[in-house]
Amino acid sequence: MANVDEYEILVLGSGGSGKFIAWNMAKAGHRTAMVERGALGGACPNVACLPSKNMIYSARVASLAKRGSEFGIEMDSLRINMASAQRRKREMVAGLHQMHVDLTVASGAELIMGEGRFADARTVEVKLKGGGSRHVTGRRIFLDLGSHATIPSIPGLAAAQPMSHVEALDLDRLPAHLIVLGGGYVGLELAQAMRRFGSQVTLIEAGQQLAGREDPDIATALLNLFQDEGIEVLLGTEIHKVEGRSGEKVEVRAIRAGHELAVTVTDLLVATGRKANTEGIGLERAGIQLDEHGYIKVNERLETTVPNIWAMGDCAGSPQFTHVAFDDFRVVYDNLNGGKRTTKNRLVPFCMFTDPELARVGLNESEAKHNGIEYRLVTMPMSAVLRTRTVSEQRGLMKMLIAKKSDEVLGFTAFGFEASEMMVAVQTAMIGRLPYTAIRDAIFTHPTMSEGLNELLGQVKDG
Repeated sequence: MANVDEYEILVLGSGGSGKFIAWNMAKAGHRTAMVERGALGGACPNVACLPSKNMIYSARVASLAKRGSEFGIEMDSLRINMASAQRRKREMVAGLHQMHVDLTVASGAELIMGEGRFADARTVEVKLKGGGSRHVTGRRIFLDLGSHATIPSIPGLAAAQPMSHVEALDLDRLPAHLIVLGGGYVGLELAQAMRRFGSQVTLIEAGQQLAGREDPDIATALLNLFQDEGIEVLLGTEIHKVEGRSGEKVEVRAIRAGHELAVTVTDLLVATGRKANTEGIGLERAGIQLDEHGYIKVNERLETTVPNIWAMGDCAGSPQFTHVAFDDFRVVYDNLNGGKRTTKNRLVPFCMFTDPELARVGLNESEAKHNGIEYRLVTMPMSAVLRTRTVSEQRGLMKMLIAKKSDEVLGFTAFGFEASEMMVAVQTAMIGRLPYTAIRDAIFTHPTMSEGLNELLGQVKDG
């Protein structure tokens, strides 16, 4: 074997977990190398979370501009310039990239740009981006391999070269008619954004509701929003054939309620799920085992089946959110320094950045019923919160589950204006194990969305 460069710390992947391990271990004086095959910082700042929210906000501004007359603002014309919207996003991404470069340099970690693959139990061969290769090894190895969008095995779908969120978020043009496959978070966010920019949008979902893991009333509220915005939503629809090429002309043939239908569009976006980047890495050469879903097997401390090798983030089967990836880093780093932090019983918040937002922490009704957990339910329309009247954003609802025989908060869901900020207040109370009465009796600033929690919880009946 060629010369092998030895490091104390070797990190594969610079995403939400890997970069923090590399930066912190290097700062602590450990000789550290971080291998990245794509963009420094991973998906979130480059092609996923932050770019998507940037474009979604541009779409929201477009929507507000179209509603200008509601707010006493008159304009003669409105034109969407996708190239300018993309310029704003790309400037943000460039700034984030430079920030990651600066932080990596300042940490003292060595960045190796290339694709890593295990050559044996402890050695990684890196095919360098600039050509050639290096062999590196680490006393402790950390895997932050990420995940990628999957394409269902539907006849003709792959040949149609559909977009994933990556390509959709980099369009300088506006699709005339876009089909979005998938009614989950990514599909819903991008379907609404493209519609607000001016595309005709058809969303196809195989399930019987949007956002399949949410309660039916929340799914219905989302459906009403999309229909009101002019998005065609086809639920319970199974695609069986695709013809043509995305960006030109595509025909999608499907079956809905026993009837065949065909939809012809210009563009196709697939948002039906993700798969861990665990293939082609040579994990088997290191003895690293995968589970039945292709994720790296880890314990509650994110240790793999091989001593001194950890896996974090999407590739370890963690919930696919950047905030969870960062917590994975904290779990691993704390244990490296003698702590006892684990992934057990983490209170993970969810937020979908449609407009209005959908935010949830803890259990919803569907989960509570499935697990046989008794609860008290309180629900309230967002229009009851006076803040929504000041901004003309009265759509939506909030709901909270309280334990049947105690005052414990089991979960909170909000679909409405600034829902994510309301969720944080409830999550904080749940972390502190406060009874619902502490939130009910708190003094919240008027007029804010959070004061709606006072009124919501004022409805709770004694257990």
